[in-house]
Amino acid sequence: MKQKILNSIESKVAVAQKSLAVLIDPDDLDESGLVQCLNRCIENAVDFIFVGGSLVTSNSIHEVVNFIKSYTNIPCILFPGHAIQIASEADAILFLSLISGRNPELLIGQHVVAAPVLKRSNLEVIPTGYMLVNSGKPTSASYMSNSQPLPNDKPNLAASTALAGEMLGMRLVYLDAGSGAEEPISQRIIRSVKSNLSVPLIVGGGLNSKEKVRRAFDAGADLVVIGNGVQKNLDLMTEASDIVQMFNEPLNVN
Repeated sequence: MKQKILNSIESKVAVAQKSLAVLIDPDDLDESGLVQCLNRCIENAVDFIFVGGSLVTSNSIHEVVNFIKSYTNIPCILFPGHAIQIASEADAILFLSLISGRNPELLIGQHVVAAPVLKRSNLEVIPTGYMLVNSGKPTSASYMSNSQPLPNDKPNLAASTALAGEMLGMRLVYLDAGSGAEEPISQRIIRSVKSNLSVPLIVGGGLNSKEKVRRAFDAGADLVVIGNGVQKNLDLMTEASDIVQMFNEPLNVN
């Protein structure tokens, strides 16, 4: 299968362009809220829409993905918190392996369950090294994963973990402080991880202000994911989009 989404991310990174993704949790938005969010995504030329969460209790993931696909041409990527969070209607899935933890279920266990389903689907499967980083308080991601997050003040440990993920064949590395995190991932962690990687770096969690988004990009994030902050303040999407344009603008001057 052609890696259209992955190639898109990699091509942006190759020319030092930044990207923005908005994370939609099917449990957190009704139809009206989803429409408002998608309208803002379109207005602000968001690069990707992620769908999923640590705990999706409703059965609406298929309906949400179908609605997104019918409403916008923005690529829809699954960000699953569990093997059952698969919707073949999406464009791609981040095949997450929790390389920061030692829970075998999230390193390989649930992947075994999901693999035959993904094989039968048309989803682009993107192997992704997923790393949870301490954000100051327990998050849904750390609770549901039953794993200890990496310390937010140990950049060498984070870098070594990310590098191991790349050597194992991960095509992306995703640093996450968790939804609703008190604090985002430190710039020291992001810089250290980025300087040791040759694959694209995604950063999310706790990015609830334009300054925090800017700092994540400035430290080396290739793609920033905003979710919980957007649900509380849709204007954050516009502010984050402006920051992406600010980083990319010098590259567009010709």
